[in-house]
Amino acid sequence: MINEAATAFMLIASSMVLLMTPGLALFYGGMTRSKSVLNMMMMSFGAMAVVGIVYVLWGYSMSFGNLQDGGGDIAGIFSNPFHLFGLSQLTGADGAARLIDPFGVGVWIPEYIYAGFQLTFAVITVALISGAIADRVKFGTWITFAVIWVTVVYFPIAHMVWGGGLLSGAEGGLSAKLFGATDGVASVLPIDFAGGTVVHINAGAAGLALALVVGKRLGFGKVAMRPHNLPLVMIGAGLLWFGWFGFNAGSELAADGVASSVWLNTTVATCAAAIGWLVVEKIRDGHATSLGAASGVVAGLVAITPACGALSPVGSIILGVVAGGLSALAVGLKYKFGYDDSLDVVGVHLVAGLWGTVGAGLLATKTGLFYGGGWQQTVLQVLIAVISLVLSFVLTYAIALALKATLGWRISEDAESEGIDQAVHAESGYEIGGFPASGGRTTSRPVVQAAKAEGANA
Repeated sequence: MINEAATAFMLIASSMVLLMTPGLALFYGGMTRSKSVLNMMMMSFGAMAVVGIVYVLWGYSMSFGNLQDGGGDIAGIFSNPFHLFGLSQLTGADGAARLIDPFGVGVWIPEYIYAGFQLTFAVITVALISGAIADRVKFGTWITFAVIWVTVVYFPIAHMVWGGGLLSGAEGGLSAKLFGATDGVASVLPIDFAGGTVVHINAGAAGLALALVVGKRLGFGKVAMRPHNLPLVMIGAGLLWFGWFGFNAGSELAADGVASSVWLNTTVATCAAAIGWLVVEKIRDGHATSLGAASGVVAGLVAITPACGALSPVGSIILGVVAGGLSALAVGLKYKFGYDDSLDVVGVHLVAGLWGTVGAGLLATKTGLFYGGGWQQTVLQVLIAVISLVLSFVLTYAIALALKATLGWRISEDAESEGIDQAVHAESGYEIGGFPASGGRTTSRPVVQAAKAEGANA
């Protein structure tokens, strides 16, 4: 029987996670210079468009095709991409939607909404990467990269962690091989409630690889590249925070006590991270900034994502404040090591994602090291974090090099200097001095003509 309450909960949660990508577009868009804002936002919307289609065609099948009817697990890395190709199999012969109980606890929901929920995760993971290469890449190459990357990197890692693969708690997984299994389940279960490895470490490592292959922006380290619209950044951060409750609480797949604790843990960790970031800023720079507050919010959300179902509220506060402080310090690494991670995907998503995944091994109330749970959980968390990082970085680096040799990544220096919005999209984000923002495709031209006619008649 379908659980209608859980289904309604998942419809709402999926819609909230989908809103996160437009929220990210605002967050990233405000952080760029004004001549790049539209391109930055288009990278998020472009990722949403192509990944949404790819996920329905073969992404869900690669990630979760073996969950219900034996779609074939290929070496614990991915499932058969053709088993559920196009998702037509999710409707039964009687026309009714096929139901799924992902956790085997009697909570049955339509598999369509489970696929839709997972689709939104794939979309925002790809969009997150774009912040590392702002201002300087061809839109067509970015879209091509999104399709290849989500297929070669995201779907396999999602399967390995959540689909019963090598990094899951399945009997054939890494944890079972290291620490044994009981009744077909690993004795020590990896903790990644909503995507520390699959989303944030994955995206952060990919962002670092892309930044290294694509190269620095013109003037990086010499010219000030300040955010052009901080209110936009804060609005985007607010939308991300709101959508993140769907991201984290929705991963429980039911409106129950665990989802309630996840909601609370997500809130307090985020609050603590904002404070942690602002304290570091105040001590280091003498100012607590709005950009720091917004960035601290995101760092806290990233860190609590893998751990939100395993921690207490107090543990979440500790995890959050450390995440905010670490990320505030980490965003300066790009100047020290000379890589141009434009919008701090590495400093926020990779660093906070690593800390959240490892921190779960320390602070989990049942198995964490600080709660007397022994060292196994922490070691396992370190292993899944490192494996996810290395896989994502190496595969992304190879994809980026291949695209550099074929399509090419960089727009021309003249186009980058004048502004990627005009060069690539023939638009500008703001109408300055009466010039139209969309290459003449506005109402301004008829209005001007009408005004001239009025003047002539007068």
